Amino acid sequence: MGFNTDLLHAGKIKDSKGATLPPIYQSSAFEQETSEDLAGIFGGRKMGFCYTRVANPTVSAFEERINKLEGGLASVACASGMAAISMALLNILQAGDEIISSASLYGGSIDLFRDIEAFGIKTIYVKNNDWDEIENAFTDKTKVVFAETIGNPCLDVTDIDKLAEIAHSHGVPLVLDNTTATPYLVKAIEHGADIVVNSSSKYINGSSNSISGILTDSGNFKWTKDRYPVLGEYLKFGKFAFVSKLRNGLYRNVGVCLSPLNAYLNIIGLETLGLRMDRQSDNAYQLAKWFEENYKDIKVNYPGLESSDWHDVAKRVLKNGYGGILTIRVGSKERAFEIMNKLQIPYILSNIGDTKTLVVHPSSTISLHSTEKELEDSGVYDDLIRISVGIEDIEDLIADFKQAIN
Repeated sequence: MGFNTDLLHAGKIKDSKGATLPPIYQSSAFEQETSEDLAGIFGGRKMGFCYTRVANPTVSAFEERINKLEGGLASVACASGMAAISMALLNILQAGDEIISSASLYGGSIDLFRDIEAFGIKTIYVKNNDWDEIENAFTDKTKVVFAETIGNPCLDVTDIDKLAEIAHSHGVPLVLDNTTATPYLVKAIEHGADIVVNSSSKYINGSSNSISGILTDSGNFKWTKDRYPVLGEYLKFGKFAFVSKLRNGLYRNVGVCLSPLNAYLNIIGLETLGLRMDRQSDNAYQLAKWFEENYKDIKVNYPGLESSDWHDVAKRVLKNGYGGILTIRVGSKERAFEIMNKLQIPYILSNIGDTKTLVVHPSSTISLHSTEKELEDSGVYDDLIRISVGIEDIEDLIADFKQAIN
């Protein structure tokens, strides 16, 4: 089936009452017929649900649909995008391990990597798609490569195939944050990504009504006990080793489970992902082109523009558009604030992927805790405005930005 058909029908549950959406199983725990049944579920010998911190039918329905879209082996939904990144990494890492990461990351991810230094896990930052620098960063302690498909807010586009090739040549997996692209613009597993993370609070949800995240394991990476000793006892599960350890350990014990209601709201939002991404990508391109053609004193950044340093990579990697985010540099922080405050349509808030257009000043918000070097590597400047373009009529957006700038 096609992408938009899968959005509506993949992983759907046949409901005895005829409901066309999965019920919201708003229950902390689930009764079993016998003590033996409950013991079997706890012991992993029997299929079923016992406790929502471990698994829930509504959440499972969401996981199955995302897994189908990403083309993975299994997906695990979490309470937030940051929780999903944490689970993807901490499930395989231990003290003394190193991460090689693109330096152009979302500020929250940089903060997370700084936090896990306390657990003895070090991050080596490299310039995205700088193959010599990436090769030179590998040591015998390197256990994972991490990047974003489209950097937020740098908007650099990762050459996933090449990065995956390098990671695999060193015997480590590629973990890719696909939040800004979604599987509609790129199916990252087909390009070699081993674990794909989405902050489903963003484009997948589409309406800013639920915080959530989800990770998808491709099942393609060959884990070994020597390189990944924390997976040791789970290697008997073969390609399910990563997910088996996560489900039976860190995910269950830390308690990062997604609530059933939020899973339900994500399923509803997911149904229009393709339609929204089409519209948002087209609106973003038209708005970026308008800035470029009409304001020589404003520097616009959008991977869909031929002037972008990442345009050639974006053409190879992305399908169906170049994403719904663009940035503009307007000369000073004061002018950035003035323009944002005069806008009538966009909301000033720190999210992306909403049906409504959103603007934020990254250096004073989402990248507030970054160092000067981290800000520079992430493409964050004091005069930068990030615009997450919605599905409004483009003529109205252009008119609004025009009056705010002029």
